[in-house]
Amino acid sequence: MKTSHTNTLRGVTVGALASMLLGLSGCVGMSAQDRSTAIGAGIGAVGGAVLTGGSAVGTVGGAAVGGVIGHEVNKPK
Repeated sequence: MKTSHTNTLRGVTVGALASMLLGLSGCVGMSAQDRSTAIGAGIGAVGGAVLTGGSAVGTVGGAAVGGVIGHEVNKPK
């Protein structure tokens, strides 16, 4: 028997992944750095949601951290 926490966490994770995939379809005209920022934010949001049990604060915090990391990783030299 699965707990409601497990079901909630799974729902948040699936929803975040679906949103990320839909959002990335608009990346065609973006620069490489912008694309990395968006991907980092999506991955960070999923990670934050998983680590905090679906908390909105954790999801937003993860998105912010992931976006900054993605932005810096592909920064023009």
